[in-house]
Amino acid sequence: MNGSSYPDRTVIVVGSGPTGLLLAGDLAAAGVPVTVLEKRPQKISNLSRAFVLHARTLEQLDARALADELEAVGQALDRLRLFGRLDVDLTTLPSRFNHLLVLPQYEVEKALLRRAVEAGVDFRYESEVVGLSQDADGVTVDVRGPGGATESLRAAYAVGADGMRSAVRDAVGLPFPGQSVIRSVVLADVRLAEKPDTVLTVNATGDAWAFLAPFGDDYYRIIGWYRGRDVPDSEPLDLDEVREITRLALGRDFGMYDARWMSRFKSDERQAPSYRVGRVFLAGDAAHVHTPAGGQGMNTGLQDAANLGWKLAAVIDGHAGPELLDTYQAERHPVGKAVLRSSGGIVRLAMVKRPWSLALRAVLMGFLNNFAPARSKVNSQITGIGYAYAAPRGSHRLTGTRVPDVTLANGGRLYEALRGGRFVLVTPRTHATTAHEVKGDRRNRLAVEHWASDRRTALLVRPDGYVAWAADTADPAAIEAALAEHVGGRGLPLKRLVA
Repeated sequence: MNGSSYPDRTVIVVGSGPTGLLLAGDLAAAGVPVTVLEKRPQKISNLSRAFVLHARTLEQLDARALADELEAVGQALDRLRLFGRLDVDLTTLPSRFNHLLVLPQYEVEKALLRRAVEAGVDFRYESEVVGLSQDADGVTVDVRGPGGATESLRAAYAVGADGMRSAVRDAVGLPFPGQSVIRSVVLADVRLAEKPDTVLTVNATGDAWAFLAPFGDDYYRIIGWYRGRDVPDSEPLDLDEVREITRLALGRDFGMYDARWMSRFKSDERQAPSYRVGRVFLAGDAAHVHTPAGGQGMNTGLQDAANLGWKLAAVIDGHAGPELLDTYQAERHPVGKAVLRSSGGIVRLAMVKRPWSLALRAVLMGFLNNFAPARSKVNSQITGIGYAYAAPRGSHRLTGTRVPDVTLANGGRLYEALRGGRFVLVTPRTHATTAHEVKGDRRNRLAVEHWASDRRTALLVRPDGYVAWAADTADPAAIEAALAEHVGGRGLPLKRLVA
């Protein structure tokens, strides 16, 4: 096991989906030994579940130097039309990524896997978690390997990123309350004789809804539902049924043929009451599952990982106390709850049938089309850029908010400065200190930059792109206190760091 000589510094991540891969890569890049346990064989499936990356997730991937390569592979979409009435214009998003990116999940996994391997993550495939226990000093994970033999692995912390049927969640005794919202959702990967007019095709009628997106390899994913076909998930599915549902929802079936995969599933809304039990954490679908509406599932999991990774690294390396880990639950659980509400609201709007319900939906769509503040709020929530984390009482108004990408005085961008999992201190241009002058044990964890504009605010940005501390003036004593609290360690004397 990678890092087995140092179990007090090791993290075990269970699950090698997007959430587990991003988390493992972040930890390994920070110098933390990581082992990923995956019960599947070593193969990235082309049967993707997710197809959309939203703006906030692209910002997180930009901070890991992955966004541009994924943008080159996927197809950007800056406008959507929903329910035949609502125009969703993403070009007004206050983000470098003022669009959504349509690409299959396996492309995201390939990029994250490569990064994790390069960072030194130890992957163990065909390895199933069959037991887990913990004590004050660490976690013991019992694993059944490909030959059937069982061994016990020891680590400081463990993270369950192993999906809706999480073995880790079951092992720590956490419930997964919720419900199945809809049954008999059909899914098929097909070729099309007629190409759609738009990159992403979505629509709902009173009795059916459907979603159509490209893989990029001549196949398309169709997800659909028809009210009159409420059957168990085990009921056989044929292409004629998929065609019928597509025609009902989208008006035509695009001449679909050559299905390489078809399935029927139910869509659940569930959330664990806690994302942490002692030294064990949950992330992604192990912590929360939502309806596919809005394409928020994979995005929310990736942002869970971005929040947790730097905190685990800081505690393991002794730069922060273990109480920092409590903020993962405090910050991410409310976001997961909000995503359940928003995705559930969208799918319920898609399912309305009664005339008065359809009329109410039409009124709501018209309101959103014509009232920009409401439309902006909906867009910012679905894309993830509108979420902020609760700040301690008395904090600056910016504390806990997402920081958009900005150009810095050196010509670089803020999200480039965040690469490497560092904090970034941004001060006015009148402060002449450069990153090269930061010495001591802060050097690898802190970049010092300056605003390209005449802005006077001092800002300490966390590795995940949220404000850790802010002040309206760059007071040297306040800055040093903020660095001591959030970054830890000791750098240059105060007068050299900020003068």
